[in-house]
This record gives sequence, C-alpha cells and structure tokens, in this order.
Amino acid sequence: MGRLAIIGKHLRDGAAPVVDLVYPPRCPACGDAIGEHGGLCQECWSGLAIPGDPSCSLCQRPFGEGASEQERICAPCLGKKPIHDGIAAGTLYTDVSRKLVLGFKHGRKIGLAPLLARLMAARVPPGSEGRLIVPVPLHRWRLWTRGFNQAALLGRELERAGRGRLVVDALERTRATPSLGGMGAKARAKVLGGAIKVRATMVAQLKGRDILLVDDVLTSGATSEACVRALKRAGAKSVVICCFSRVLDEALVSAKQQKPSQ
Repeated sequence: MGRLAIIGKHLRDGAAPVVDLVYPPRCPACGDAIGEHGGLCQECWSGLAIPGDPSCSLCQRPFGEGASEQERICAPCLGKKPIHDGIAAGTLYTDVSRKLVLGFKHGRKIGLAPLLARLMAARVPPGSEGRLIVPVPLHRWRLWTRGFNQAALLGRELERAGRGRLVVDALERTRATPSLGGMGAKARAKVLGGAIKVRATMVAQLKGRDILLVDDVLTSGATSEACVRALKRAGAKSVVICCFSRVLDEALVSAKQQKPSQ
C-alpha cells in the first residue's frame, strides 16, 4: 500500500465515527440499522444466493442438490456451446440482489459499487497478468440520462481488487436498443446485430488478451454474447463474463423470483 493510500485510509478511519453519527449505517437492501457502512444486515446476507459447485464446466451454471461431480456440462451448453470462456457471477438473482441492483442502477446509489464488486471479485477465476476489464457499454443517450455506466463503476472496483486493468471505452454501443424482455432469441439477435462494436482505436490493445467482460445483471445473455462476439472478432484470446447477479430461476430451489428491468 502506497503512502497516499495509507494516508487516505487513516483519514477515512478517523472520519468514520462522524459519518456514522450524521448518517447512521443502514442496510441498503431493507433499510434496517447495521453496524457499519458498506455491508448488509444479517437477514439480507442470508437472502443472497451464492453460486456453488458442482457446476457446469463451460458456464458455471449450478447443478443443484443431487448432482454428481461427473455432470460437467449443463443441458443448455450441450445444446449450444457458448462462445464465452466462462461466467463468474457474484450471486444468483433473488429478491435481495434485485433490491441491490435497482438501488445501484436506478436509485443512483453508486456507493454500493464496492460491496457488489467484492462479491464479484470472489468468483473471478485466476487470469493472466495482462488481463483487461471491459464494461458492457451504454448508448450515449442512456449514459447522459443515467449519468453513469454501472458496469464501468463495477469494473473500477474490480481493478482496485487486482482482477485486471480497466479499459472503460473498449466497446461502444453504436445505436440505442429497446428492452429485450419478452423477445425470443432471434428477435434479440436482430435488435443487437451490429449495435455493439470494438472501438477502432482499441483493437490493437485487445488482440491476444484475456478479457473480463463486466455487467451488473446477466439475464438472457444476449447483450453479453454480442459483446463477446465483438471482442473475439477483434482478436481477444478469451472472454469471461463477470456479473453481480445472474438470473437462473431453476437454480433456486425456493424463494419467489422477479425478473429484472433492462
């Protein structure tokens, strides 16, 4: 830790009691009082579903209880081999993770980025020393409206956690696209066709590199697949998708699920 980082830590630690007095720590998911900022209450922690093993060797889809270690490839991957090189999801999509995502993305609680990224970083597989972190891009109109790209904020925290070097503008969304909710696979592919590209000035940096593609939620996978295709056409060696929450209803034995907004 550098000298400036140490000074910054001492300043934050010294100011913490004052901050806690003015803004008492509360769980960002339910609003209950908690011990310190940057965490969740015990009940909400227990409401998170962390993907585990056994899981698919290609996409890390949890197989659930009763599956054997010999079942290494899930049915969707057997039907169609993914073009990505793995999925690292911090959590599965539950009511608690939904509240965190909505608060972060639509509630503008950007201070949640370190918490979400810590859960993501714990699931990121070892990578090459020169691995690059690339956020899923927003169209410029969406970026101006929202004021920030949530994927880029998560990528910045992953960089701080030592999971790679952030390249925030490697991808661009060349046109605005509508919500993909309710569309079939062919319709999603048509909407996204040519909408996401690698910036011409970034091709040389991406060629031959391992990429960590970052987003907040993985639903159908159509957007991330479009990003993976663009990155691999530009010569990327591998692309692992990293998200805070992954929608896999079949992997959740209980708990009523709600689909995220796009």
